[in-house]
Amino acid sequence: MDYSWDFGSVLARFDMLALGLLNTVKIAVVSIVLGVVVGLLLAMLRLSPRKWFNVPALIFIEFYRNTPPIVHFFWFFYAFPVLLAVNLNPYVAAVLALSTQSGAFYAEVFRGGIVSIERGQWEGGRALGMTHAKLMRRVILPQAVARMVPPFIERSFELLKTTALASTLAYADLLYQAMMVNAETFRPLEVYTVIALMYLALLVTASQLGRMVEARLTAHH
Repeated sequence: MDYSWDFGSVLARFDMLALGLLNTVKIAVVSIVLGVVVGLLLAMLRLSPRKWFNVPALIFIEFYRNTPPIVHFFWFFYAFPVLLAVNLNPYVAAVLALSTQSGAFYAEVFRGGIVSIERGQWEGGRALGMTHAKLMRRVILPQAVARMVPPFIERSFELLKTTALASTLAYADLLYQAMMVNAETFRPLEVYTVIALMYLALLVTASQLGRMVEARLTAHH
């Protein structure tokens, strides 16, 4: 097949793609921050010896870990507003879907890091008269954080890639903007080649930042 590549018309609309990239970063950062909050709360509930705390958290985590992400997007955008009798815009619906889903995965990262600390550390802290909160803050978490970083970064990369599903709600992320550019230029090969490179640049940059953070924490501990 003799195909003539032409990136001119696509690059002429690069401002549309740049806006999509900015919106992708925005939704990813907000979802990661909220996901961390949700994950920490779920991890604490999972570690509770009380079943009325532990079991609901376990059900929440297992539900999100075993259902497709796109179902969460559609549920928050189409079904959740029926329960609240309000309309959610695509951005809010996508953030809710991403933050709750990532929170379920972050919860297991946090829980795994905490329970990996040797039992002697817990017993030593209690022997010194530390409360559970003080023991967690001063002894357990500082050691657990370094162990959490690699899986936390990996999960954050997955979230960043999952943001592309926000385009199904007509949120102007990078993929949605690419579809708009393609509708105007009819150059799908060029359009999706450019956004593949943009996603690659974004993820490589995020990977380098993650490695820097991991190296600092490793050196500190």
